[in-house]
Amino acid sequence: MEELTKRLIAIPDSYDDFVAGIVSYAKRKQERLRKIIDFLDETPDALSSDVVEFVIMQPDFHEDGVRAKKEVKQDIQNI
Repeated sequence: MEELTKRLIAIPDSYDDFVAGIVSYAKRKQERLRKIIDFLDETPDALSSDVVEFVIMQPDFHEDGVRAKKEVKQDIQNI
């Protein structure tokens, strides 16, 4: 994950929420991490929007949505 984080930060128009979002997505499955690293290898001039587009086009992109909503709801209830 450290390699991915460094590479995302190095993207010219990188920003904190972009890095956090992509890393969060990649953390859930090892194959996600590998796909993103491969994409960055194949697209060295990628901007943050290119990486986001790549990630949201992945077939499993939406599978974490319900779980994430539940986690946020639990966090809110714990405040």
